Amino acid sequence: MLKFNINYFILALLLFAAEVLIAIYAHDTIIRPYGGDLLVVILIYCIVKAFVNAPVWPTTLGTLAFAYAVEVSQYFKLAVHLGLGHSKTAMLLIGSAFAWGDMLAYTLGIIIVLLAEYAVAKYSLYFKSAKIWTL
Repeated sequence: MLKFNINYFILALLLFAAEVLIAIYAHDTIIRPYGGDLLVVILIYCIVKAFVNAPVWPTTLGTLAFAYAVEVSQYFKLAVHLGLGHSKTAMLLIGSAFAWGDMLAYTLGIIIVLLAEYAVAKYSLYFKSAKIWTL
């Protein structure tokens, strides 16, 4: 069901800004290749949740499957086969090099999402049951 969620949208904007900063300023062997991949699945998840009121598990599994599909397409050089090998934008979005480390980073990103969603659900239930906001 379509339903705009400002919290996920703001988080998506912050994650996008972090991705841009990583792309511009991080030229190392850890943060740029793996930190960016870890954050991108969280970003995709937040974008979906910003516009679609869907349960956590299907959304996380769908996000992870999408990330895996993009990575596998890099293994098969999909961008080149589609005639987009000359396009810097296509190569940036689709990618060009498969890496198992990227798959691990995507998986860790989704685990972080699941842990965060669990914590938010647990503590929001705690605060509702404690009735600390009511007089």
